[in-house]
Amino acid sequence: MLTEVIATRYVTPLREGGSLPGIVEADDLGTYIMKFTGAGQGRKTLVAEVICGLLGRRLGLRVPELVQMQLDPVIGLSEPDQEVQELLKASGGLNLGMDYLPGSLGFDPLAFEVSSREAGRVVWFDALINNVDRSWRNPNALVWHGELWLIDHGATMIWHHNWPTAEKSSAKPYDASDHVLATFAPDVPAAAAEFAPQITEDMLTGIAAEVPDEWLVDEPGFDSPDALRRAYVTTLLARAGMISDHITLGEPSKDKPSQAPGWLAGKPPRRAVK
Repeated sequence: MLTEVIATRYVTPLREGGSLPGIVEADDLGTYIMKFTGAGQGRKTLVAEVICGLLGRRLGLRVPELVQMQLDPVIGLSEPDQEVQELLKASGGLNLGMDYLPGSLGFDPLAFEVSSREAGRVVWFDALINNVDRSWRNPNALVWHGELWLIDHGATMIWHHNWPTAEKSSAKPYDASDHVLATFAPDVPAAAAEFAPQITEDMLTGIAAEVPDEWLVDEPGFDSPDALRRAYVTTLLARAGMISDHITLGEPSKDKPSQAPGWLAGKPPRRAVK
């Protein structure tokens, strides 16, 4: 299971986007980016962070370590921002932490070179999880110690916002034309050959088991957290078997509206984490 830590000090909010994550210190002496259950996007974004973040790490991609974080809202009493105060009050209990990468910079495709192999691996991974939020508009990637790190997977697996249509939705092709790494000649066939055989039922079942029960309860159409976990496994397994032949890399559409869901549309580019 994911390591569980206790938040000991709320440091500062990160004001990119609408979820208002915060930098938080924990009782293991680590520093994390905390993503809150009380944020407007809801707990499904945390489920997506866990499943897709762990999947990326299992495939050998650089994704910051994830932890469960227990939060006592009292740690934010000195925070002067009323919006932050309300978020902390709404998020008491179990939240998600992502390892903080001090000194990292927001990825800029004009300033940082990525190999065709690595670009292909990231594009194939994003196609599998249907990541509509790693585009030139909002890269959701950092450069740390000269290497590319992938962050923010809350806008993936869009089908889990409407499970009755999940089978149809998850079968859709993936248009990577606006992907932030599309200009690096992604070697998608090589990535498919490397990654597709690794996506097994056992692998996905183990990853889904890492999601806390309390983020999975009361989902319409499912009688238990395990039943919902099974739906994630089944959907991703089916997509892994078909997505390699359904990835499109065309000319980027600079004037095309974002494919991100409404609650992410219009999010400004991520600033460097300092």
